[in-house]
Amino acid sequence: MKFTRTRRLRNKRGAALVTTFGVMTLLALAAASYIETSTQSMREARHTLREAQVTHLCEAGLQSAQRALWRPFRQSQQFTLMTQACNGASPTSPRVVQNGTIPGVGRFTSGVINFTQVNPYLATVTIRSVGFIDLNSNGVLDATEPFKEVNSVSRFELARSQVFDYTYFINNYGWMDGFGVNDLIVNGDMRANGNFDFLNGSPTINGSVYAASNEKLSPKAPGFINTPPVKWSDNTYATNHANGATPHRLRWRQVYNSGVHGAPGTTSFEKWRDLVFKSEGQWMAGYDGSNGYVPPGTFGAVIADSRGTNSWVRTSTGSAGTKTLIDTKPTKEVVMPDLSELSRYQQLSSDFSNDPGTYQKQNFADGTANPNYGQPAYVEVWNSSTNSYQRISNNQGQVTGSAVLIGTDARPIRVYGPVTFTQDVVIKGRVTGQGTLYAGRNVHVVGSVRYSNGPDFTGNNPNQIDLINEKRDMLGLAARGSVIMGDPTKFGNPYPLYYMQPPFTKGRYDDNNNWIPPFNAMEFDSTGRRRYQSTIADATMTSIAESVNQIDAVLYTNFVGGGNVGAGGGGMTLNGTIISRDEAIVTWSLPLRLNYDNRIRERGPDQPPLIDLNLPRQPTIMRSTWQDKGFYAAGNQS
Repeated sequence: MKFTRTRRLRNKRGAALVTTFGVMTLLALAAASYIETSTQSMREARHTLREAQVTHLCEAGLQSAQRALWRPFRQSQQFTLMTQACNGASPTSPRVVQNGTIPGVGRFTSGVINFTQVNPYLATVTIRSVGFIDLNSNGVLDATEPFKEVNSVSRFELARSQVFDYTYFINNYGWMDGFGVNDLIVNGDMRANGNFDFLNGSPTINGSVYAASNEKLSPKAPGFINTPPVKWSDNTYATNHANGATPHRLRWRQVYNSGVHGAPGTTSFEKWRDLVFKSEGQWMAGYDGSNGYVPPGTFGAVIADSRGTNSWVRTSTGSAGTKTLIDTKPTKEVVMPDLSELSRYQQLSSDFSNDPGTYQKQNFADGTANPNYGQPAYVEVWNSSTNSYQRISNNQGQVTGSAVLIGTDARPIRVYGPVTFTQDVVIKGRVTGQGTLYAGRNVHVVGSVRYSNGPDFTGNNPNQIDLINEKRDMLGLAARGSVIMGDPTKFGNPYPLYYMQPPFTKGRYDDNNNWIPPFNAMEFDSTGRRRYQSTIADATMTSIAESVNQIDAVLYTNFVGGGNVGAGGGGMTLNGTIISRDEAIVTWSLPLRLNYDNRIRERGPDQPPLIDLNLPRQPTIMRSTWQDKGFYAAGNQS
């Protein structure tokens, strides 16, 4: 019996061992499966992580190459340096090569593989960027290392600058001091790239007012508007506009009328919305109309600064007015084109003369021919000795030195296209034609400048108004130095010289953090004259100078726009716009009126203004395509 019992026990133990082995096998398989699954998950996670890393490395490479091109382009505001840097670029011979490392992530290399100059104002640049994980830290991409390749096309453009959308644009601090509601009336929008202050009274501003934070200025500007000015209602504006006794009413923009200018969401509305006055500012959400999708934005007169955008109502100085916040986003600085490189404008004058098909309008919108088409850029004045007009510019639209231009009602100054002077332009009297005079130094306005055939913005058919005004006179006066108004031999301190030197004028830093000192009118320049004086003799300036009571022109200056106006009584009217870094205008009689000439404003995206005066342009960049060429993990595409 003992033997049988022992045998039974052994059989039970064998069964237990088999069961245990089976369980352990299942556990091992489960563990193996779990490990395999976990390993696969880890591989996939590592794969996803590395692909994300090399994607960001590629983007870093693209931005590095774009920045290398953008900084000198924005500084020089011409394509010369970019063309030189990108010349010969191809996939096998990249240019502007950039290499970089993001610590703890990986490396990138990028470069330009194609450069195309589309037209004088537009170039497309194709950049290839490779981002890789440098596993062995040898600084090069090895066959077994993960990497990604991306191609991107960017548009570098000298676009028409937004500064020309305003009646008054100041790159530093905007200011209006000592004006009552009837002393200064502005029909148009105003903007500063710093603070904007209304002091010792409130003028009437029938349009929007903008300020922006600016850390480039010294001192830095927080970008505030100190108080809302007075503004007319739509009815008050329309009543004054319709009154035949209202001075310069033909130059005013029209009050918005949905029956004439279209209801929101229509093509007509989008065409005219920026060219009309609407007293009540409002926020318009993005919408799909007959003009396609239109992004959100404001319509009508608003106050906008670094604290957001407000609609406002204030009809008299006896009321503090009301403000209603309609957008919380802060405003941004608007880049002001630089006029420091005179050679660029000399080239513009030459190009205009040599290539009329690109730069000149052959026919007007009504189908009639441009009588000046094919002519070089020119300026002509009447010569009483020869009893005929004398063309003072050469066949490239250029003038060496300074010139005095005087027009009369019977014999106006004639101008066509962009004409460049190496020194001063001294001007007064009647002007006819369409063109811009670029001065290598100053523009001196020594008397009223009036169009012989000025625009008329009245009527009930906006399209017909455009057809008429497209042919009317229009003048641009642009100075590499300053635009000085009045007789400079009569300037004193404080009026206006205090406002033409520090601390009133402001210094700033450029995009490369180089210090640009404030303008100082009392300094002497290379001509041996003070910066506010002309190279023309003082005796000549005194003999021809008159009271400046009206300026029909677009005024653009690299430094100061200022001087004495209305010195003989009668007030002063600017029909056009003034754009400068510092403003130093002293008005000796009232009222002062500013009326915007909307013919220089673009009529929509990629749509030119009604009259293109070949004014300074603003550098812009926009990425148009981004192509992922694939992720390669350990040398294999995945």
